[in-house]
Amino acid sequence: MLFPTRFLSTRNATCAALLALTMSTCLAWTDKPVRVLVPAPAGGLMDALARVMADQLTVNLGQPIIVDDRPGAGGFIGVKAMLSAPADGQTIMFTASNVLTEIPHVLKTAFDPLKDVKPVATVALSRLVLVGSPDLPAKDLKELIAYVKANPGKLSFASYSSGTASHYAGEMLNQKMGLDLQHVPFPGAPPAIVQVLGKQVTVMFDNIANSLPMIRAGKLRAYAVASNTRSSVLPDVPTFAELGFSDFNFVNWLGVVVSSSVSPEMTGKIRAATLAAAAALKVRGRMLVMGYEPIPSQPSLDKLAEATRAEYELNAGIVKTFNIQSNK
Repeated sequence: MLFPTRFLSTRNATCAALLALTMSTCLAWTDKPVRVLVPAPAGGLMDALARVMADQLTVNLGQPIIVDDRPGAGGFIGVKAMLSAPADGQTIMFTASNVLTEIPHVLKTAFDPLKDVKPVATVALSRLVLVGSPDLPAKDLKELIAYVKANPGKLSFASYSSGTASHYAGEMLNQKMGLDLQHVPFPGAPPAIVQVLGKQVTVMFDNIANSLPMIRAGKLRAYAVASNTRSSVLPDVPTFAELGFSDFNFVNWLGVVVSSSVSPEMTGKIRAATLAAAAALKVRGRMLVMGYEPIPSQPSLDKLAEATRAEYELNAGIVKTFNIQSNK
């Protein structure tokens, strides 16, 4: 034995402490607590993922990361709080891209989502899945279409509010399949799913992360995923693209955004710290358990901005085509 066990233990602890100190020094963009705004209610899925990220950032940076939920007005309340704060990197936002690319088309906002807000880093993907009660006679999408056509004017689809992707997708389903499902909007996904479970509403396009526990428990049937590739958390469920309907591609990203007034240097530091936290095995594991999919490859800041603009313009076209309006 070259060194006593006690010496090795002490040396290992010292090395670990130095490594942690080096990481926090390299990643830290501030020596003060950071506020993370979340434009969603406490206890929801977005809030839960934001807190997982905040815990890891606290470990990595050695600074308190405080989650501040600001729900309401389709995310506008949270965005307004971010834009009102000093652009010094002390206030950032964890959000889903739909706050920037869907909601502004149907709710009047006092900010430009493409000019006033700057996407910094994506953390996870969120897809929509078409679900219904397992008691429905339709076992797959083909049978579901036949079932709806055999019951004209009697069946419906839920959404978690007008002007959201769950609404867009339902209207597209009607148009592409020649159906007449009646739209029933709800103030959020949970009350909508309750009605689907109770068969008061026939089907719903829901966020996979929200429906996943009930799909796994056999309480909901998943008919198809609204994306061009299969979901890693629902690998056995076909996509609309596989079934011949490639237009059904509703995939949002979740990640960090800041005010466009934040300097490029500060933005780069926040991005590096966010990506390091998202890459932690503990964080990735929690994402998968929650039904989110880790981002396979991180786009550059320019590519992320381009993708956000493309998503915004795609939704603008859908809103115009179907004359979608908010129920608020």
